[in-house]
Amino acid sequence: MSKHTEIRRITAPDIAARKGKEPVVCLTAYTAPMATLLDPHCDLLLVGDSLGNVVYGFDTTLPVTLDMMIAHGAAVVRASDRACVIVDMPFGSVEEGPAQAFRNAARVMAETGASGVKLEGGVHMAETIAYLVRHSIPVMAHIGLRPQSVHVMGGFKTQGREKSQWEALEADARAVAEAGAFSVVVEGVAEPLAVKLTEEVPIVTIGIGASAACDGQVLVVDDMLGMFPSNPKFVRRFAEIGKEIETAAATYAKDVRTRQFPAPEHTYTMKK
Repeated sequence: MSKHTEIRRITAPDIAARKGKEPVVCLTAYTAPMATLLDPHCDLLLVGDSLGNVVYGFDTTLPVTLDMMIAHGAAVVRASDRACVIVDMPFGSVEEGPAQAFRNAARVMAETGASGVKLEGGVHMAETIAYLVRHSIPVMAHIGLRPQSVHVMGGFKTQGREKSQWEALEADARAVAEAGAFSVVVEGVAEPLAVKLTEEVPIVTIGIGASAACDGQVLVVDDMLGMFPSNPKFVRRFAEIGKEIETAAATYAKDVRTRQFPAPEHTYTMKK
């Protein structure tokens, strides 16, 4: 029996059932090696369009394509056994309406084997979310700071720090819940509002730059591993892997230049 038949993968309904219970552990994953390492510890692996920044070096997520998301999503699914895998719908893949969104989301589901998709937007995306759910595609919503709307929002700005903003964000949360989303990412939202949203909506809230009171948390894995010189305020660096890589590369370069590597134990001898 293969390992893939021994372990039951967590599903979108399993995540939905965690409302108000043990917090959902979520990290982004973009590659097979990383997915293998994270899978035993995470309930949900998010193949985020943040790969545009992290993997490809773009300034925003806007250049990310559907084909890129499918390639990375498939890699993460292949390399994992346990976690629910959700793939971001990139900019331009759902905005035209429910029919376009379904065609593209169906490709993601069929070509990656993922458990569902994530799309940004609240009230204005409710009709699309409902259409996808009716057509058997589990949807994770995303409200608050929406990276795909960075130009409209005037940059990466925290949302809900003024009470005048609360009504619209609460309406977004209610709309995606009523449309059938199984969970919602709440990003870059003032902590008191994140608490209120979590208490008011019946679906799982996944916080990032929000509140510990959310039903779960997500971080960009490269951020929490310390792969970049600096991070947003809401990121805790759980390791400093970037510095370790720099040190290893410097040691390797030194040993190559001084001909200490490869040593005899790293080379092959002739057969007798």
